[in-house]
Amino acid sequence: MTLEFKPPVGGPPSGMPPLRGLSARQPKFSESPYLSEVGRRMRDEILEMLPLLRKNAAEGEQLGALAPATLEAVHRVGAFKITIPIELGGSALGARDSAEIVKALGQGDASAGWLVIVSSAARNMLGFDPRARDEVFAGINDWVGPIMFGATVFAPKVGDGRKVDGGYMVKGKWSFGSGCKHAAWGAVGFEYDDPASGARRRAMGVLARDQYSIVDDWHVMGLQATNSNSVRAEQEVFVPDYRVVHTNDLPRITDALQGKYSGLAFKHGPIGGMVATTCSFAALAVGIAQGALESFLEQAKKRPPFNLPYKTMSEMASIQVVAGKARAVINGANAVLWRHADEIDRRALAQEEFFPWDEPEITTDLVHQIHECLRAVDGLMLALGSSAVVLSNPLQRAVRDIHVLATHGAFRIDPTAEISGRDMFGLDPFPMIAALSAPAPSADRSQVPQPGGARIGDTTSASPT
Repeated sequence: MTLEFKPPVGGPPSGMPPLRGLSARQPKFSESPYLSEVGRRMRDEILEMLPLLRKNAAEGEQLGALAPATLEAVHRVGAFKITIPIELGGSALGARDSAEIVKALGQGDASAGWLVIVSSAARNMLGFDPRARDEVFAGINDWVGPIMFGATVFAPKVGDGRKVDGGYMVKGKWSFGSGCKHAAWGAVGFEYDDPASGARRRAMGVLARDQYSIVDDWHVMGLQATNSNSVRAEQEVFVPDYRVVHTNDLPRITDALQGKYSGLAFKHGPIGGMVATTCSFAALAVGIAQGALESFLEQAKKRPPFNLPYKTMSEMASIQVVAGKARAVINGANAVLWRHADEIDRRALAQEEFFPWDEPEITTDLVHQIHECLRAVDGLMLALGSSAVVLSNPLQRAVRDIHVLATHGAFRIDPTAEISGRDMFGLDPFPMIAALSAPAPSADRSQVPQPGGARIGDTTSASPT
């Protein structure tokens, strides 16, 4: 005899909690022990302001910069200062905190999340001469937005410079300066001929806002409000010695920051800091997917299907399957993301370093989740149909934003997987800091191995490109 189970009519049995929508559900697991009170507060405040972020996202695209209300809201939360030392007015948050905050922003406005990640370009100033550090951070308490952007520091072609008494004369065009319309300072790369040795050297200089112009060239399919425009100094500008460091000194300078300031962000070792940055970009992709799924569910409950006799699309088995698969992808991405973020913070607190061979596997895990989320978001838009391509529909923006994220050099899955696969076969790794020194004049620069953006823990080059 076959027993047939019939669910109760009218909802769950008495005493059970009512069924609720995806966005209203409580977390399935307890909060991470590595999520601080500050990080939790920021995340929750951002989740509360998701309606504002979503409302203003289209305005940001039109402006090519964050909408003023969005910029002010993200500033008010304190998100642009999450990697700045506590001693300098920031919060110096760890990997889990940062990923939670960026993921929440991604649910509302991916460009805001991107700019919070790359706002950590200001961290580079901590290794400069104290005069430069004090100059840049003097206005941190009142500045609305990221205090600094980075552009073309490690690219094959950088600006031109020449050594003069007390500093350098620099000119050039620097691409992908994410946040340049909001920032007070910009870090740019340049090459010059060393007067003493004649050698071609590469350096990073910090320009004040009045030393460059912003080029109107950020016309792209997604992440438009990141204002990743080029900046240009057509005539030479003077950069004092104390605002310049040589790029081949950057690894040593970065390593020296560990333990120099208070806060979990400064307990991470070099590789820990590198993969923490990648965690934040993966969190952005998960946030985009989460926001897209919530939008999909809301629309499917209201829209009738084109050629089937259902009242709404939500009654269609095919739509239910798409939603269920998308949630599984997001849950899987969260599991990978939180595992790595928590391990980064655990090792930092335990003063345990990551080994170089740890990084390829972690990075590939995270980049793989970015691309899984991309496929899920694509599937949501295709399932919803032609209404999803209207520019007022947030689903099409999610598709465009996550595609731009996934095309960044640091997050293309096949090259990343190749690096991981070389490690698995015991082959020598590729050089990760090839661009820290100027290539030989006769070299074919298109063939010079480039650092993988976030792979070397640098956000001055982590622009949507």
